[in-house]
Amino acid sequence: MTSTGPSQLNSSSPAAAGPSGSAVTLGEHLSRQLSGVCGAVGVSPPDGGSTRSLLDLLGASARRPLAAGPPSPSFVSDDHSPAEFSVSFPTGEAPTVRVVVEPGCAARSFAESARVGRRALEALAERWSFSTEPLTRVDDLFFPAAAQGPFALWCAMDLRRDRAPGVKVYVNPACHGRGPAAQVTEEALTRFGFGRAWPALLEHGASRGPDGDEFVFFAIDMGAWQTRRVKVYIAHRDFTVTGAQAVSRLLPGGCAQQLGEFCRTVGDTEFFDRRPLVSCLSFTEWDQERPSGYTLHVPVRDYVRDDRVARNRAATVLRRHGMDTVALDRALAAMTDRGPSEGVGLISYVSLVQSTRQPPRLTVYLSPEGYEVRPPREPTRPLADADRP
Repeated sequence: MTSTGPSQLNSSSPAAAGPSGSAVTLGEHLSRQLSGVCGAVGVSPPDGGSTRSLLDLLGASARRPLAAGPPSPSFVSDDHSPAEFSVSFPTGEAPTVRVVVEPGCAARSFAESARVGRRALEALAERWSFSTEPLTRVDDLFFPAAAQGPFALWCAMDLRRDRAPGVKVYVNPACHGRGPAAQVTEEALTRFGFGRAWPALLEHGASRGPDGDEFVFFAIDMGAWQTRRVKVYIAHRDFTVTGAQAVSRLLPGGCAQQLGEFCRTVGDTEFFDRRPLVSCLSFTEWDQERPSGYTLHVPVRDYVRDDRVARNRAATVLRRHGMDTVALDRALAAMTDRGPSEGVGLISYVSLVQSTRQPPRLTVYLSPEGYEVRPPREPTRPLADADRP
C-alpha cells in the first residue's frame, strides 16, 4: 500500500548517508534494502533479476544522490521515495516480497510520466516474458490527452522463491479529475468483464461520494500469477470499523468478525479520522458479479507513537493467525539500523486479505525512509496491551 498524503522532508535525516557516511544514490539505497529483505525472508528470484529490474524501473533516478532530495513529490512513500516494500505472510506458506516503483517519478508532466512508465513496463515484460495487453485494453481511460493527477503509472513486482515475479500495474482513476473517477472505474471493470459487479460495489463500498469514499487506484495483474486479477482501491475518510466490516460483506463467505478484530488491533481505535482506511476489492474469472477477494489496509503509522508499537501490533495479528514473527523482525532489521522507537513510519500499513478460494493473508508495508525519518508521535492516551513490548 502507499502514502495517501504529504509529509514534511528533513534533508538532515541520517537516511541520506551510507554506512561509511559517504553519499549514496537512490538506486543503491533501494537495492540494498531489497536484497536485504529478500534474504531476510528467504526469497531468491531466478537469476538475481529483481535488483536489476528495480534499477531499470527507476531509470535515471536510480543514479540520483539521496542528498539531492527526492526526484519529485511522489506519494508512493511518505518521504517521497518513489518506492515501497512489503512482506506478505500467506497462511501455511513461505513469505513473499513485493516492491512498488513509480518509473516516471522524475517526469515533469502526467503525459511524460505515463510514457516513461509504459516504456519501463515494456522492458520488464520483455525480460520476464509477459504481455502488456491488459493495460492496452484501458489505455484511453487512464492515459487521456488532458490527464491530471499526482501519478500516471506504478509498477509492482511480487517476488517469490525460484520463479518469475508476478507484475502488477497501478493506474489512476482520477486522471480525468476526482469527479469522474467512479465512472472511469466502472468502465474499466466493464472492459475486463466485471460490469455486473459495479452496482453492489458502489452501494456498499463507495456510497458517500469522492469526499468520503475515493477511488484511488485501479490495479491490473500481469505476468506469472495463478489467477490474474483486477483490483479496485477505495480510500474511506472518517471511517469506522463497522463501516469496514460492511464493505467486507461484499465478499461471499468473508468473515466480518475476523476483519473487525484485525482492524481494532492494528489501529487501536473504532474511528479512523487521520489517514484513511483503504479497501481493495479484487475480481477474477471465478465470479463476474462479486469480488473474489477483499483486503483492508490499516495505515498503522498514523495511529501509533513509533515503529516499536507498530511492530508489536503487526506481530500480534501475525501470531493470531498462526504465523511466525521472525521473518518480520529480520525484514525490519534489513531495512534500517535505527531503533524502532526512534521514529514512526517504517511500517506504513498492515493489511488483511480475505479470499473466497484461499486462506487469509497478512501483509506488512515498509517505507524506504530514503529522505526522512519521522520523529515519534507524542501519545495521547495510555498504550493498549498490543502496544507494549
